[in-house]
Amino acid sequence: MEFSIKKEEKRFALYDADKEIGEMTFYHHDDKIIVIDHTFVSPDYRGQKLAEKLVETAVENARQEGLKIHPTCPFALKEFNRRPEYADVYQEELRYG
Repeated sequence: MEFSIKKEEKRFALYDADKEIGEMTFYHHDDKIIVIDHTFVSPDYRGQKLAEKLVETAVENARQEGLKIHPTCPFALKEFNRRPEYADVYQEELRYG
């Protein structure tokens, strides 16, 4: 199967052909940090590492745009903790004010 991921406003959407099967949502904390707050893959498509691919796509996008990522979504946080190669874009804490 061929899956695609499209960046849309405040989310990455996962498609199987033209059928949306998952998403990862985010918001901008400031102009340098995005917060990943939700990751979802349809139950029919789980077990194919598609959620991992969503996180990987966000990491690649952050690198291209010079951004850091603060994951509050439990799945995304788990991916950042198990993938040391994401350290360059990982923002562990957020500062306010």
